[in-house]
Amino acid sequence: MSIPTHVAVILDGNGRWAAQRGQARIKGHKAGVRAVEAILDEASDLGIQHLSLYAFSTENWKRPAFEVTALMALLRMYLRMFVPKLLAKGTRFHHLGSVEGLPAGVVSDLHWLEAKTAHGTGMTFHLAVNYGSRLEIAQAAARCVADGLRPDQVDEAALQARLWTAGVPDVDLLIRTSGEHRISNFLLWQAAYAELHLTDILWPDFGPAQLREALADFGARERRFGGL
Repeated sequence: MSIPTHVAVILDGNGRWAAQRGQARIKGHKAGVRAVEAILDEASDLGIQHLSLYAFSTENWKRPAFEVTALMALLRMYLRMFVPKLLAKGTRFHHLGSVEGLPAGVVSDLHWLEAKTAHGTGMTFHLAVNYGSRLEIAQAAARCVADGLRPDQVDEAALQARLWTAGVPDVDLLIRTSGEHRISNFLLWQAAYAELHLTDILWPDFGPAQLREALADFGARERRFGGL
């Protein structure tokens, strides 16, 4: 099996999963977190070096306030629950996104988990919370200006060095669950040549077997990177 260096996943379908069962949306989000745990284990065991999961976008603030509040509380609870498993696997945690607008407690927990796992030598787990790719690119351009770069110095390398993913390899495989066929402002720069794997499976039902299926699909393709 061909193992990509960087796999990114758009986690979609928690709400529909709950609705199909007559449950509240938060039940779907809790089931989605259990899926994250299983995928973290499998990705680490398979030798994937970077796993990026899209958990909460900058557009998700438009959701009902009670749902956003519940999501933030769920995030804080599970970030701490993940610690023993991340440390046991040598997995490093990296928050991918902006801290502006996030509750202070969430920001503190994200920074704490990054520091707690900083010495891990295994996979890096990038959790996209309050993430938007257009914002990321715009802020990278602004940092070029703030750093005093001349217009002729603002090239791809200059921008890439100022992204939130600076130093991280580009995405090889981008997975989207729940049957949607869009990338939803996720890693637009980094996924420029990513292979796409789209599945109808709702995120809470996406497990190790489905990840291996996506990797098999990836391994069967011939990557051309813009060539003929």
